[in-house]
Amino acid sequence: MTAPRAVADGVWVITGEISEVRPSAHRDDLLRAAALPEWRAREFLAGRGLLRRLLTAVRPELASGAVVPDAHGKPWLRACPEVGVSVSHSRGRLAAAVAVGARVGVDVQRPGATVTVSFARRLLGETGAEALAGLPAARAAEEVAWVWTAQEACVKAEGRGLAGRPWTVGVAPGSRFGRWGPYRWIALRGISATPLSCAFGPPDQAMAWAGGEEGPRTAGERTRKG
Repeated sequence: MTAPRAVADGVWVITGEISEVRPSAHRDDLLRAAALPEWRAREFLAGRGLLRRLLTAVRPELASGAVVPDAHGKPWLRACPEVGVSVSHSRGRLAAAVAVGARVGVDVQRPGATVTVSFARRLLGETGAEALAGLPAARAAEEVAWVWTAQEACVKAEGRGLAGRPWTVGVAPGSRFGRWGPYRWIALRGISATPLSCAFGPPDQAMAWAGGEEGPRTAGERTRKG
């Protein structure tokens, strides 16, 4: 397991293997895990355990609080929604992020052995996919995984996940950082052996806690949902 790393002012990331992480024993986490298939519950509790470990290191007063999903499934700290949190899982590899006063998204991906041309084109466009054409299959798959982590981190920070169409986020092969709307993203190349990216940005101007299990909402969402 890595030590917490500051990737920007007020933004931290930690990674680890499921086998290394002590699963969360928080009552709320256990209740949520009880409704999941066994394999998913193990992954979920390990992710929550890693997140709480990171909170203990950087904001210990929040480490034992309730972590609840909003309407899109994005986790939020019920007692302190202005501190953004995010968790990612990929075949036994975990990552968690915390950002003070900002939305945050983190994504980790173990690369596949190969990647299809159609998938590469979808993520990178024709030009980006062509840039990978001369690489060995495993290296091309790794680069696609790096791009995907940056794209996915952005839409997770935004709060929509796959519904945010991450493949539309422009990320060039080999990039280490960039912007997508109000969000900054950083690919932790040279720091993580497994493709890992983090995105963060200011909370929406009118963000407020909506109560219950829905999590923070923007002014537009409050208008749509009442």
